[in-house]
Amino acid sequence: TMNISERRACRALGQHRSTQRKVPRGRDDEEALTADLVALAEKYGRYGYRKISALLKAAGWFVNDKRVERIWRREGLKVPAKQPKRGRIWDNDGSCVRLRPEHRNHVWSYDFVEARTHDGRKIRMLNVVDEFTHECLAIRVARKLKATDVIDVLS
Repeated sequence: TMNISERRACRALGQHRSTQRKVPRGRDDEEALTADLVALAEKYGRYGYRKISALLKAAGWFVNDKRVERIWRREGLKVPAKQPKRGRIWDNDGSCVRLRPEHRNHVWSYDFVEARTHDGRKIRMLNVVDEFTHECLAIRVARKLKATDVIDVLS
Protein backbone atom coordinates (compact mmCIF):
# COMPACT_ATOMS: atom_id res chain seq x y z
CA THR A 1 0.00 0.00 0.00
CA MET A 2 1.04 3.58 -0.49
CA ASN A 3 0.02 4.90 2.97
CA ILE A 4 -2.87 6.89 1.51
CA SER A 5 -6.33 6.88 2.98
CA GLU A 6 -9.26 5.32 1.18
CA ARG A 7 -11.09 8.64 1.35
CA ARG A 8 -8.27 10.54 -0.37
CA ALA A 9 -7.70 7.84 -3.01
CA CYS A 10 -11.40 7.73 -3.89
CA ARG A 11 -11.54 11.52 -4.13
CA ALA A 12 -8.52 11.52 -6.47
CA LEU A 13 -10.13 8.86 -8.68
CA GLY A 14 -13.58 10.48 -8.59
CA GLN A 15 -15.24 7.38 -7.10
CA HIS A 16 -17.60 6.94 -4.21
CA ARG A 17 -16.12 5.11 -1.26
CA SER A 18 -18.97 2.61 -1.25
CA THR A 19 -17.66 1.22 -4.55
CA GLN A 20 -14.61 -0.04 -2.66
CA ARG A 21 -16.66 -1.86 -0.04
CA LYS A 22 -19.69 -3.29 -1.82
CA VAL A 23 -18.86 -6.29 -3.98
CA PRO A 24 -21.01 -6.29 -7.11
CA ARG A 25 -22.65 -9.66 -7.50
CA GLY A 26 -24.25 -10.91 -10.63
CA ARG A 27 -27.54 -12.73 -10.68
CA ASP A 28 -27.57 -16.51 -10.79
CA ASP A 29 -29.62 -16.67 -13.99
CA GLU A 30 -27.63 -14.06 -15.94
CA GLU A 31 -25.80 -16.52 -18.20
CA ALA A 32 -28.92 -18.53 -19.03
CA LEU A 33 -30.90 -15.35 -19.70
CA THR A 34 -28.12 -14.00 -21.94
CA ALA A 35 -28.01 -17.26 -23.88
CA ASP A 36 -31.80 -17.24 -24.40
CA LEU A 37 -31.76 -13.57 -25.38
CA VAL A 38 -29.00 -14.09 -27.97
CA ALA A 39 -30.77 -17.17 -29.35
CA LEU A 40 -34.03 -15.24 -29.76
CA ALA A 41 -32.20 -12.29 -31.32
CA GLU A 42 -30.61 -14.65 -33.87
CA LYS A 43 -33.94 -16.32 -34.61
CA TYR A 44 -35.89 -13.07 -34.93
CA GLY A 45 -33.34 -10.78 -36.54
CA ARG A 46 -35.68 -7.83 -37.08
CA TYR A 47 -36.89 -7.71 -33.46
CA GLY A 48 -35.55 -5.13 -31.04
CA TYR A 49 -34.97 -5.57 -27.32
CA ARG A 50 -38.60 -4.74 -26.43
CA LYS A 51 -40.07 -7.53 -28.57
CA ILE A 52 -37.37 -9.92 -27.39
CA SER A 53 -38.27 -8.95 -23.83
CA ALA A 54 -41.91 -9.83 -24.52
CA LEU A 55 -40.84 -13.20 -25.96
CA LEU A 56 -38.70 -13.89 -22.89
CA LYS A 57 -41.64 -13.07 -20.60
CA ALA A 58 -43.86 -15.38 -22.65
CA ALA A 59 -41.22 -18.11 -22.25
CA GLY A 60 -41.43 -17.80 -18.46
CA TRP A 61 -38.61 -15.38 -17.61
CA PHE A 62 -39.29 -12.72 -14.97
CA VAL A 63 -37.37 -9.81 -16.48
CA ASN A 64 -38.06 -6.17 -17.11
CA ASP A 65 -37.23 -4.23 -20.26
CA LYS A 66 -34.34 -2.33 -18.65
CA ARG A 67 -32.48 -5.51 -17.76
CA VAL A 68 -33.03 -6.92 -21.25
CA GLU A 69 -31.78 -3.65 -22.75
CA ARG A 70 -28.64 -3.75 -20.58
CA ILE A 71 -27.85 -7.29 -21.70
CA TRP A 72 -28.75 -6.35 -25.30
CA ARG A 73 -26.21 -3.51 -25.27
CA ARG A 74 -23.56 -5.54 -23.43
CA GLU A 75 -23.78 -8.29 -26.06
CA GLY A 76 -23.52 -5.70 -28.85
CA LEU A 77 -26.83 -6.66 -30.44
CA LYS A 78 -28.45 -4.33 -32.94
CA VAL A 79 -31.42 -4.44 -35.25
CA PRO A 80 -30.18 -4.19 -38.85
CA ALA A 81 -31.25 -1.05 -40.67
CA LYS A 82 -34.04 -1.45 -43.18
CA GLN A 83 -32.84 -1.75 -46.74
CA PRO A 84 -34.14 0.99 -49.05
CA LYS A 85 -36.59 -0.10 -51.71
CA ARG A 86 -34.74 0.39 -54.97
CA GLY A 87 -35.94 0.40 -58.52
CA ARG A 88 -39.12 2.33 -57.99
CA ILE A 89 -40.06 4.70 -60.77
CA TRP A 90 -42.65 7.16 -59.52
CA ASP A 91 -44.51 8.75 -62.36
CA ASN A 92 -48.12 8.71 -61.21
CA ASP A 93 -47.93 11.82 -59.02
CA GLY A 94 -45.62 14.05 -61.04
CA SER A 95 -42.53 13.39 -58.95
CA CYS A 96 -39.16 12.74 -60.53
CA VAL A 97 -38.64 9.76 -62.79
CA ARG A 98 -35.43 7.79 -62.39
CA LEU A 99 -33.97 7.03 -65.79
CA ARG A 100 -32.33 3.69 -66.42
CA PRO A 101 -28.97 4.19 -68.16
CA GLU A 102 -28.81 2.47 -71.54
CA HIS A 103 -25.36 3.56 -72.74
CA ARG A 104 -22.36 5.65 -71.77
CA ASN A 105 -23.14 9.36 -71.05
CA HIS A 106 -26.88 8.68 -71.00
CA VAL A 107 -27.48 9.32 -67.28
CA TRP A 108 -25.22 11.22 -64.90
CA SER A 109 -25.66 11.67 -61.19
CA TYR A 110 -23.98 14.11 -58.87
CA ASP A 111 -23.50 14.27 -55.15
CA PHE A 112 -22.04 16.67 -52.62
CA VAL A 113 -19.59 15.34 -50.04
CA GLU A 114 -18.49 17.47 -47.12
CA ALA A 115 -15.32 17.01 -45.08
CA ARG A 116 -13.16 19.00 -42.70
CA THR A 117 -9.47 19.74 -42.94
CA HIS A 118 -7.04 19.12 -40.07
CA ASP A 119 -7.63 22.66 -38.82
CA GLY A 120 -11.42 22.19 -38.73
CA ARG A 121 -12.33 24.17 -41.83
CA LYS A 122 -14.99 22.80 -44.15
CA ILE A 123 -14.40 21.68 -47.74
CA ARG A 124 -17.06 20.47 -50.14
CA MET A 125 -16.67 18.14 -53.09
CA LEU A 126 -18.98 17.80 -56.06
CA ASN A 127 -18.74 14.32 -57.60
CA VAL A 128 -20.23 13.60 -61.04
CA VAL A 129 -20.66 9.91 -61.94
CA ASP A 130 -21.76 8.20 -65.15
CA GLU A 131 -24.51 5.78 -64.09
CA PHE A 132 -23.85 3.30 -66.92
CA THR A 133 -20.09 2.85 -66.46
CA HIS A 134 -19.95 4.01 -62.81
CA GLU A 135 -16.99 6.13 -63.86
CA CYS A 136 -16.27 9.34 -61.98
CA LEU A 137 -16.41 12.12 -64.57
CA ALA A 138 -15.50 15.09 -62.38
CA ILE A 139 -14.64 16.08 -58.84
CA ARG A 140 -14.81 19.76 -57.98
CA VAL A 141 -13.34 20.69 -54.59
CA ALA A 142 -13.94 24.09 -53.01
CA ARG A 143 -14.77 25.70 -49.70
CA LYS A 144 -18.08 26.92 -51.14
CA LEU A 145 -19.86 25.44 -54.13
CA LYS A 146 -22.53 27.58 -55.72
CA ALA A 147 -25.15 26.75 -58.33
CA THR A 148 -22.97 28.33 -61.02
CA ASP A 149 -20.13 25.94 -60.08
CA VAL A 150 -22.47 22.96 -60.49
CA ILE A 151 -23.65 24.24 -63.87
CA ASP A 152 -20.04 24.74 -64.99
CA VAL A 153 -19.10 21.17 -64.07
CA LEU A 154 -22.19 19.66 -65.70
CA SER A 155 -21.84 21.60 -68.95
